[in-house]
Amino acid sequence: MGTISKPERKLSLFPRSSQLRFAIAYILITAAVLFLLNIYTSSTMRRMIFNAEQQSLGEKAKLMTTALLPVDDLSSSDMELTINSLDDLRTTRTVVTDANGVALYDSLADAAAGEKLDFPELTTALEGQDVFYSVYGDGMIESRVSMPLMRGATVRGAVYLLQQNTDQAALIDALQTNVLRISIALEAGVILISILFSTAFSRRLRRILHSVRMMREGDYSYKVQLHGHDELTHLGREFNNLAERLEESEQVRRQFVSDASHELKTPLASIKLLSDSILQNEMDVNTQREFIGDIGREADRLGRLSQKLLTLTRLDSAVTEEREIIDAAATVRKVTRMLTPLADLRGITIDCALAEGCTVMTVEDDLYQIVFNLTENAIKYNRDGGSVRLDLTENGEDVVLTVADTGVGIPAEEMEHVFERFYRVDKARSRAAGGAGLGLSIVHDMVVRNHGDVSVRAGEECGTVFTVTFPLHAS
Repeated sequence: MGTISKPERKLSLFPRSSQLRFAIAYILITAAVLFLLNIYTSSTMRRMIFNAEQQSLGEKAKLMTTALLPVDDLSSSDMELTINSLDDLRTTRTVVTDANGVALYDSLADAAAGEKLDFPELTTALEGQDVFYSVYGDGMIESRVSMPLMRGATVRGAVYLLQQNTDQAALIDALQTNVLRISIALEAGVILISILFSTAFSRRLRRILHSVRMMREGDYSYKVQLHGHDELTHLGREFNNLAERLEESEQVRRQFVSDASHELKTPLASIKLLSDSILQNEMDVNTQREFIGDIGREADRLGRLSQKLLTLTRLDSAVTEEREIIDAAATVRKVTRMLTPLADLRGITIDCALAEGCTVMTVEDDLYQIVFNLTENAIKYNRDGGSVRLDLTENGEDVVLTVADTGVGIPAEEMEHVFERFYRVDKARSRAAGGAGLGLSIVHDMVVRNHGDVSVRAGEECGTVFTVTFPLHAS
């Protein structure tokens, strides 16, 4: 019997949470900055103190060499008297050597008098160069300076001064301690602020993620409540707008499915009822023909409805079709020729006033369908013996098409809904005329897709006037 093992989770050096990543990165950056600040402050302070020590010891060494130059015999008592007469010469140790590096004077109770000294500073000074060296450690700054005693180009000896300064070392210690304490306090504040900021950021982000999950489950009414003016707030607002749009689209979709099902169910139910009546009842040939004719008309109605639904699906799919420059007048004439027989059945006249040169950039089938649907509606919902008028004019940079009828018109409170899918002003009359409330919706979607505009208003005396506007495109 085989077993299935769970895949092992790979260990990662970095945390998976964005909150922790941002916080850790911010803390590390600030810690590095504070560390460099500590080093810079400490090194700058040491350099300043070392420079001050070099200047102070250098002046003392120059004063001493200047005082010893007149002394002919450095080994005589005159040299010691000269050194003792220098009141400003206060050092930890003062040494004078001859040209061979043998100590002639040592302020530490003749500790090295008569001995050859091999201090590196003295060796360099006996070669004719000034030397300064300073070091900090163990709570003390130790500085050394050595200068040659020269008469002309001859090195007669060297002066070596040693200075140990605890006061300046204490200053460096205090400065380093204070800067370190301040840095630790700042870093603690940075850590606290980073945690608070990342927690707030993560909490707001979790709200958005929760909204995404709610939307994924089909709840579009949930809104993200965020305050402020940052990017997350803008993201939350955009998400709320998206949720509203999706909720509206979902409502439209459900309404569309419901209305489409209802419209499809009606002719199917009629066909079912008529066919059952033919099968279950004995009737004469004329009655059967009448029932079969009714079945054919319902089937035609079902076909027209299916075609309109396919047209709406094509429009919703946003498939881009190739546009071309079309003479709108030619399309209007083609439509009127097709619909004149339908108008003649009820004694309705179609009058056209078409200006030449009204060219538009559009899809030819779309323009034909727009004019056809508007003209067909003007005929269907007109009174017997009425009229339909189509005007095509050029108005500045636009081409304007108006379709007016002499029918009963549309109530003012319902005009804003006529372009909605499956909306019918007089439902009983529309169904009797074979309408499903899709023709004007198709007109609206096609006009908008071709960068135009469509509107409706009541006629001056009676009926309805539809106005379609397209941008003029010179051929």
